[in-house]
Amino acid sequence: MKFHLPVLASCCLLASSFAAPPPNIVIFLVDDMGIMDTSVPFLTDAAGKPTRHPLNVFYRTPNMERLAARGIRFNNFCAMSVCSPTRISILTGQNAARHHTTNHINADTDNGGPNGPPQWNWKGLQTGDVTLPSLMLANGYRTIHVGKGHFGPRASAGAEPRNLGFDLNVGGTSGSAGSYYGRQNFGNPVNGQPGRLSGRGVPGLEKYHGTDIFLTEALTLEANARVSDAVRDGQPFFLYFAHYAVHRPFQSDPRFAAHYQDSGKPPEAQTFATLVEGMDKSLGDLLDHLDQLGVADNTLIFFLGDNGSDAPLGDPHAIASAAPLRGMKGSHYEGGTRVPFITAWAKASASNVYQQRLPIPAGAIQNQQAAVYDLFPTILALTGQSAPPKHIVDGARLDTLLSGKPDATRRETFLMHYPHSPHRSDYWTSYRDGDWKVIYHYFPSKISGDSHYQLFNLAKDPSESNNLAGNEPVKLRQMMAALMAKLAEDGALFPVADDHVTPVKPQLL
Repeated sequence: MKFHLPVLASCCLLASSFAAPPPNIVIFLVDDMGIMDTSVPFLTDAAGKPTRHPLNVFYRTPNMERLAARGIRFNNFCAMSVCSPTRISILTGQNAARHHTTNHINADTDNGGPNGPPQWNWKGLQTGDVTLPSLMLANGYRTIHVGKGHFGPRASAGAEPRNLGFDLNVGGTSGSAGSYYGRQNFGNPVNGQPGRLSGRGVPGLEKYHGTDIFLTEALTLEANARVSDAVRDGQPFFLYFAHYAVHRPFQSDPRFAAHYQDSGKPPEAQTFATLVEGMDKSLGDLLDHLDQLGVADNTLIFFLGDNGSDAPLGDPHAIASAAPLRGMKGSHYEGGTRVPFITAWAKASASNVYQQRLPIPAGAIQNQQAAVYDLFPTILALTGQSAPPKHIVDGARLDTLLSGKPDATRRETFLMHYPHSPHRSDYWTSYRDGDWKVIYHYFPSKISGDSHYQLFNLAKDPSESNNLAGNEPVKLRQMMAALMAKLAEDGALFPVADDHVTPVKPQLL
């Protein structure tokens, strides 16, 4: 994070630049929600039509269905495999290999791993970094952060979202919540006694302490209240609503437990499903609130997960938690990086100037690939802004894809760089280019088949069950060359040898 905001006072005149009031923007971010943790079918058949799988039957997300019916969903939307890298990518428009926060940020100690790069960006975002909320704030928006931040460790400036361009914050802590239960003060001390996850209490919700409210509901009430204030004051709003759900600790949302008790799934998986449904109710409550305020037609919603599923349904490298995809959060398979993504105007209106500028077809599905860092340039363009010239943006605008059309100008590539341990997969980089995906393991292990290389054709083998590295040497070299070039372009940091100094870089065959 070496680039800093210029003076953007002139941009504050955005509201007077158009006859219509600027569009409101909502990023609705769900922690640890993968592409299969929903009743909305995202995966498609050979004809590009959505296909329901058993997990789509297990989960209940009627409000995600409602949002998908109003807009477009992507079946090939990629996030980083762990949370902090994705969150910083959303705010900066950069791939994690470039911004160097390549692991989730431990609250108090550097967690790069025994052979992790010593210079990785454990401190995350800092005051003065170029961020989406900073640009929106300078352009006259009220920037609202509600929920989980995880932009920096506890003692850093990035731990406080108001240092990063948000002028309002509720929550903002790193990692997981200490508790979802108001009776447990959301992990804050109860009667002077620390909670089960000491130090992870959610701040800013003291008025709910000691009550029966669930954390997801409390955050929704706070988000809706801040939106009401902005509308009352006649100010466009940028709401970054980042739920702690569905991240551990797995604590059942009692409002929905009965829906899963006869599912045949293990108790912890049932609990996970209640967290999913509670999040979905929050989405519905927000949609209803925007309708009631009369601003739904001028509000664009981006719904997404921050990494693959953490559903407790099986081995992290099996076809289980994200079936029919393989793997889950933290793994090198698609179950670790494919996330739900829906974009919709909260209410359709043919007369709205911004809906005319960015038309989104109802009930559509987009099969072309996109990624989390694409939100940054898309939102800036819609709101009449641009990033400072020296700030490198890896993302590309989604306008054409959001219209339901193919975009021949886009490269369908995605780099995921994880030079750390321990997690479900350790020390690896993957690179997607269209239907092909290569994975490089810096330190081969049983998980990688004792090889540096895995190569998959995702069109023919979406479950990544047939490693073609030995059968397609030309394609392997081509994909590895592209992976290495992208790492060099981004200035990526690499794992180190046991001397903790010498970088261990990918090698061609």
